[in-house]
Amino acid sequence: MKELTKSQQIERSLNKRFRKTIWTKFILALKRYNLVEDGDKIAVCVSGGKDSFLLAKLMQMLKSYSDTKFDLIFLCMDPGYAKKNREKIEENAKLFEIPLEFFETDIFNSVASIEKSPCYLCARRRRGYLYAEAQKRGCNKIALAHHFSDVIETTLMGMLYGAQIQAMPPKLCSKNFEGMTLIRPLYCVKVEDILAWKNYNNLEFINCACRFTENCQIADDENIESARVQTHLLIEKLKKKIPEVDDHIFKSIHNVQLDTLVGVKYDDEDYDFNRLFEKKSKKTRKK
Repeated sequence: MKELTKSQQIERSLNKRFRKTIWTKFILALKRYNLVEDGDKIAVCVSGGKDSFLLAKLMQMLKSYSDTKFDLIFLCMDPGYAKKNREKIEENAKLFEIPLEFFETDIFNSVASIEKSPCYLCARRRRGYLYAEAQKRGCNKIALAHHFSDVIETTLMGMLYGAQIQAMPPKLCSKNFEGMTLIRPLYCVKVEDILAWKNYNNLEFINCACRFTENCQIADDENIESARVQTHLLIEKLKKKIPEVDDHIFKSIHNVQLDTLVGVKYDDEDYDFNRLFEKKSKKTRKK
């Protein structure tokens, strides 16, 4: 019997061992939020980490199995990676049999001297470049590798650090790039299952590899004190007493009771409590 390639082994693990925890959750997000449609041309954005390479492989498998007719390209923006990090991404692309297309920017240098929120600024600039490059290649969507754990951490961070209730949506229309939509196919996949898949297949990936973490080459090394890390640790602590707490946070953004809120913002318009109460009272009086 012919020995499987590493890429085939990875696919087999997603079809077999991790079918319930990863593949099924991936398909759930696609169907629940209508992420992939006939005629789409999707740029799958690969940063070099475990999440984005998993997304690339899942999207590649989906195209092989699905009745939905869509096209894929795999984009990797090099924002100024060190040579060894770029080579590691290229090595993994070959391992995964992903036809990765690179394009270069100078983002790392442009944010290296910024003291306040460099990661936020870097992420915004990276997304803008990805939208532009994908649109240039005729795509109508970009796929990012944010997962379930990113979603619940972002939701909780907004409350604890940003004084707002704000979730990370599964898809988003771009305000600056007409006709472009961002999708998050890993929306229902948990990070612990991604880590289990990575370890089972003995895979290694780069970390974010920016100027602030370029000395930390092993992915998943949480050695940086940040709001996200602290939020992650808080959720892990809560899970010891409330095992379903992550699922509860995730379900809460699907079950928002607007009638109980004292202020909301919709379509860039603010509705404070008095405005909401007046609207509700008028509706009650009409009955």
